[in-house]
This record gives sequence, structure tokens and C-alpha cells, in this order.
Amino acid sequence: MGLFSKLKEGLTKTRNNIVSGIDSVFSGFSKIDDDFYDELEETLIMGDIGVRATEEIIEDLKEKVKENKIKQPEECKHLLIETIKEKMNLGENAYDFENKQSIVMLIGVNGVGKTTSVGKLAGLLKAQNKKVIMAAADTFRAAAIEQLTEWSKRTGTDIIAQSEGSDPAAVIFDAVAAAKARNADVLLCDTAGRLHNKKNLMEELKKIDRVIERSYPEAYRENLIVLDAT
Repeated sequence: MGLFSKLKEGLTKTRNNIVSGIDSVFSGFSKIDDDFYDELEETLIMGDIGVRATEEIIEDLKEKVKENKIKQPEECKHLLIETIKEKMNLGENAYDFENKQSIVMLIGVNGVGKTTSVGKLAGLLKAQNKKVIMAAADTFRAAAIEQLTEWSKRTGTDIIAQSEGSDPAAVIFDAVAAAKARNADVLLCDTAGRLHNKKNLMEELKKIDRVIERSYPEAYRENLIVLDAT
């Protein structure tokens, strides 16, 4: 399996659209010229890479093509992959949560993989020798609590949970108390899926925020919006 195929296999559903567009550009041009770069730039921008990031990627690619004296589009495909990976690489310690007691809340709409992300983050942080606690604050789905409990077993991580239908803010209150008492490095909070235009659900987030602010104001805070972790 080639490098581009491996990258394509590993990308998410959203990014697959970008890769398909890039494939079309490389198959549609027989030489590297301004039209080729313009088409590639448009494909990246349309794929929500961002204008500034796209411009940097194209400029880097042009330099590498010139340095390597490449003439054919297919020959520079691996250079494009290399450049994109460099721009997207945040490093293993990008989210080290300031090396202090931290509370991380994962939010997003339904079905994007928030609970799974909490479990995987717990495993990653445990591997970094951090003491982690998970809060099962998605109380609307019994399956979410069960799923996070399973992740707790897999990763050897403590979990704070209540029954289905419980007040999510109450779960967070208990979890914060546990994190302080057990001197946890990171408290990972799973939350229910919600849209920004659902006032009652957004008010629930505000309530959770108030609970954290009152009970653990000195903690470092991080909110992670999960778009697609499936």
C-alpha cells in the first residue's frame, strides 16, 4: 500500500473529501504549472483547510518541488502529504494541560464520538503517568454511562457516575470533589450531545460551568469541541 493510500485510509470521513479532491487534481494535470497550483489551492480551501494554512502549504510545496527539481505532478504527491502532515502535527504534548490540575470537558452534537474520545484521552494521559478521573455527565443515555464504565475498566481509570436521568451538574460536582480529594491530574468530563440553539441544554452547560468555577476555581480549564471522532 502506497503512502498516499495509507494516509487516505487513516483520514476521517470529513478529510476523505479533501483527499478525493486532491486525487482528482493530480490525475487531471500532466505538468506542474500555475494552473496546477491554483487548482490544488482551491481544492484545499474548499476542504476547509483554511486560506492561510492553504497558502503556507502551497508555498512550502513549491519550494520542495523546486529543490527536488520535480516536473510531474505524481512525483510531488508525497511532498504534498509531507507538507500537510507537518502543518497538522501538533505534537504529543500539544495538550499537556499546563502540567497542573485540570478539568477537560468534551462537548459536541450527538453521535460524534465524545464518550469514546474521553476513554481514549484517559488511556493517553494514563500512559503519560497522569492520575485521571472520568465524569459520566451524559446522563441522558444509559449507554453512555455503560460505555464510559467499560473504558474505565480498560484504562484502569476511576469513574464518577450516577444513574440515567441524574442532574449532569451534580455528577460534575461529585467528580470535582473526587478529583480534589484524590489529587487527580486531569478530570475528563463526558457530556450529552447538544445543539447551540437548544436553550435548555446550553443552560445546562452554563450550570456545569458555574459548579466547576465555584468548587475548583484554581483548576486549569479546557473545553474540547468534538466534531467527528468516529
